[in-house]
Amino acid sequence: MRKSRPVLAALTLSALLAPAVFAGNLPRAAGEFSIDLTGGKQVKLSQFKGKVVALIFILTYCPHCQKITTFLIQDQREYGPRGFQVLASAIEDGAAAAVPGFVQKFNPPFLVGSNRRDPVLEFLQHPVAARLIMPQLVFIDRQGTMRAQYAGDDPFLDEAKAGANLRAEIEDLLNAGGAGAVKKSKPRQGSR
Repeated sequence: MRKSRPVLAALTLSALLAPAVFAGNLPRAAGEFSIDLTGGKQVKLSQFKGKVVALIFILTYCPHCQKITTFLIQDQREYGPRGFQVLASAIEDGAAAAVPGFVQKFNPPFLVGSNRRDPVLEFLQHPVAARLIMPQLVFIDRQGTMRAQYAGDDPFLDEAKAGANLRAEIEDLLNAGGAGAVKKSKPRQGSR
């Protein structure tokens, strides 16, 4: 039994560290993804092909998610006429019931819906066992290719720099016409 303890410890450590090097493959086709809206409707990501899309996954009660959403509200107003579209999806337990209050409070000029956690993890290529740091933000080019993906603890989404970082990312993708450079936060560390 004693000989198996080091092996068990090594396997446990490996399992814990595996998410530390996780990074979704980019670029990759975004594929189809649907967000459930209030009233039983759905919006599909494919409806926005030809636009640069920022897809943000949030917790409606998360202050960091709310702050990044306020930046995206401004960006939607500024860049929407140039072909930029934000979509938001709440993924906490009871998200469908929380979305109307969130929409009323923040009045976003874009659709906000909800999803179950598992399809979001699959879409993000995020390991089920790894901690999901919110918000999760994905940028998709005009051809439907995922070009960048950021977790809530990424320096890109640091509240002091997020506004400028978001505008730069949006400008790059709008100006690239879909052939923009791939941007990805550093490989995920520890809790991602």
